[in-house]
Amino acid sequence: MNIKKSTPDFLLIIITLLLLTVGLIMVYSASAVWADFNFDDSFYFFKRQLLFASVGVIAMFFIMNVDYWTWRSWSTALILVCFLLLILVLIPGIGMERNGSRSWIGVGAFSIQPSEFMKLAMIAFLAKYLSENQKKITSFKKGLTPALSFVFLAFAMIMLQPDLGTGTVMVGTCVTMIFVSGARLSHFMFLGVCGIIGFIGLVISAPYRMKRITSFLDPWEDPLNTGFQIIQSLYAIGPGGLLGLGLGQSRQKFFYLPEPQTDFIFAILAEELGFIGGTFVILLFSILLWRGIRIALGAPDLYGTFIAVGIIAMIAIQVMINIGVVTGLMPVTGITLPFLSYGGSSLTLMLMAVGVLLNVSRYSRF
Repeated sequence: MNIKKSTPDFLLIIITLLLLTVGLIMVYSASAVWADFNFDDSFYFFKRQLLFASVGVIAMFFIMNVDYWTWRSWSTALILVCFLLLILVLIPGIGMERNGSRSWIGVGAFSIQPSEFMKLAMIAFLAKYLSENQKKITSFKKGLTPALSFVFLAFAMIMLQPDLGTGTVMVGTCVTMIFVSGARLSHFMFLGVCGIIGFIGLVISAPYRMKRITSFLDPWEDPLNTGFQIIQSLYAIGPGGLLGLGLGQSRQKFFYLPEPQTDFIFAILAEELGFIGGTFVILLFSILLWRGIRIALGAPDLYGTFIAVGIIAMIAIQVMINIGVVTGLMPVTGITLPFLSYGGSSLTLMLMAVGVLLNVSRYSRF
């Protein structure tokens, strides 16, 4: 493309680094007791998260300088590699099982989660498809069906692990992209009905999912099993009050809330920093999403618009689901909070995604 390149969105960089800094502080605060008990090193999770953050930030600044339409050329290859990894992770001896899900592939002392990278690869691939077939997207057969076939194939493979949370984020992101591209509302209503029926089928087919739904509706019905995490999360948020108990002063991290540095890190943050701290983090995410929307609206071509929309939708959906779960508004799904929760694959992917968004901002007119 023969378009003049400008400086990246400086505010987006600052907000991302602020969220990352808050995340590193909270990972240490939430995990120190757990890490000292299990690994005899209170900095165990912090050091690993710092390593992931360093790699992610380097990747973010590198990708920021890679013209975003490069991903259009490589999108097919990327999604094929991710499909291959999704197959490999299901093979015993290659895939690693944790908490009932075979979602990780071991790489030395670390592990990667292929489903996380599938989300970004799917965004790049779908953005290419939508930018090249926007006129067809109003046709259910010629436009919508081919787009959704890849999405639901990836979702089916992720569900074999099984990982409903990651699959839900990916599908939600792709549906948002397709909606923005101009697909008919009537088609979405039909797909919505099919999605509800399919979701009910998935819940009924697995007893543990049904238990999650019932525990979400009334966690005190089974307080020592399916409702345990939600109850302990609410016990963390409640005492936080307006200003919190103070950084490092959480009580729930003392083996009440299981692995508080991961999916429920926002509960520890709310306990220690209170309503003010939680609101500050939500405000940072809101500014990040606002900048992303502006970048998408100002992108010089459809591919830039769609890939920016996909990245922002992915972040927004994860934030809403994670905070919804932590506050008891949604069933437990196992979704991390972007930039804050402990986890190498998730953190690295998010920072890479922001790198792509920053490159789009270098060409956006806003």
